[in-house]
Amino acid sequence: ISGDNVNIRGRASFIGEVVGKLKKGDKVTVIEQIYLSKPRPDEPANWAKIGMPAGKTVWVHSTYINATNSTVLPRRLNVRTGAGENYSVVGQLERGAVVKEVSRKAEWVEIEAPANAYAFVAAKYLKQEGEAPTVPPILSIAPAVAEPPAQVKTVPDSDTVAPPPTNEVASAGTNATPDLGTAPPPAAEEPLPPRIVTHEGVVRPTISIQAPTPYEIWDPQTHTTINYLHTTSTNLDLSLYRGLRIIVTGEEGLDERWKTPLITIQRIQVVE
Repeated sequence: ISGDNVNIRGRASFIGEVVGKLKKGDKVTVIEQIYLSKPRPDEPANWAKIGMPAGKTVWVHSTYINATNSTVLPRRLNVRTGAGENYSVVGQLERGAVVKEVSRKAEWVEIEAPANAYAFVAAKYLKQEGEAPTVPPILSIAPAVAEPPAQVKTVPDSDTVAPPPTNEVASAGTNATPDLGTAPPPAAEEPLPPRIVTHEGVVRPTISIQAPTPYEIWDPQTHTTINYLHTTSTNLDLSLYRGLRIIVTGEEGLDERWKTPLITIQRIQVVE
């Protein structure tokens, strides 16, 4: 959680009753992303369905609880955020499930929240950092050292008169060119360091089905795509950031099929 005293609600809307608050740094389990097509004024369109935080309680009607052994009687029983049918449903209990009573209010029983209970929080308060991709080390390759050419010995002229020319072909060994050594291979170039950049934009799905990634960031003012968003982390769900303005840091590169650069995410932050 990126904010302090963040409300969690019984519904993905400001009309959902507040069932608790979260502090900055609290960790939550995201179950599903909720997108409101027609949010109310000043109401966020992006919400996250999260697991009910530990220590929270819910309510069930006492009629459906066995008074002897505190087990659920019907096949499925709704659990609610308050003592009344006007409160939001935030989970279900199966027949035979044992409940732990906390208190009673008229015909309603307050119980510890089951493991499958859930709540909702505005997605802009969620912060999820991707794992930084492993950058291969840059190897320094020493340039090849050329071997000195073989020394050719100079033979002094002899006083002996050379024999007259002949029509015979000289043997291959007679006129062999001395080995001057093999030319050294060109020195290998060191790879360029990765280009790490930081950009700000709004997350949206890519338009083309052939795009290299399913999500991108774009600038609503210029209507231009800034980067395709790529992650190597299996824990980073980019759909949670749809419609949100973010600051993303990562390694930028180009896909040969596209003019827009691709960024491999190392850090992502929602701009409030």
